[in-house]
Amino acid sequence: MENCEDWADPHPVPPPSAVVGGAALHSGYLDAGEQAAIIADIRAVVAAAPLFSPLTPWGKPMSVRMTSAGKYGWYSDRKGYRYADRHPGGTLWPPIPARVLSIWHRLVGRVRDPDCCLVNYYGDGARMGLHQDRDEADFGWPVLSVSLGDDARFRIGGTVRGDRTESVWLRSGDVLILGGAARLAYHGVDRIAPGTSMLLPGGGRINLTMRVVD
Repeated sequence: MENCEDWADPHPVPPPSAVVGGAALHSGYLDAGEQAAIIADIRAVVAAAPLFSPLTPWGKPMSVRMTSAGKYGWYSDRKGYRYADRHPGGTLWPPIPARVLSIWHRLVGRVRDPDCCLVNYYGDGARMGLHQDRDEADFGWPVLSVSLGDDARFRIGGTVRGDRTESVWLRSGDVLILGGAARLAYHGVDRIAPGTSMLLPGGGRINLTMRVVD
């Protein structure tokens, strides 16, 4: 297991623009050019590993469509939530794009690369209920989230379901890091605001979350 105190990087990490529920928010971290380049990278990921709608353990399709890049991809069906080493179609997940990985290197460090980059697509009406990211082996590493496209109303609470929550609008180019005390915070997306970004031709929001799994 890596010592997270070894995250030290020769380039200092910029301070967050805000702290929301203990999570560090870097507002507008990616400029328009970087966002467009990453969207092109994600199109290549989706071409190799098409978006799919996972089932909850109780058999309900999620409103969010998803795919992954990296060593593992996140998956859910009637057997439960878990990571898998292959796309539901049977192919290995494509590698995490270098431009996406560089965000982790700049804000977390190079000691340990993420094993998974989960790609969530939110269309009009899609949402994500409050949940914890706890399918990973080591909670000492943060979850890094990148917002692209339409604004999303993000909600975050404490580590116990039912704790007081607060919300913030995440906008295209924002990066949010759930680490430390916020690593196991309940969080979710209440809704997106259609038409607030022109980044995706068909509208909607893409959220990238990088995680250390093993």
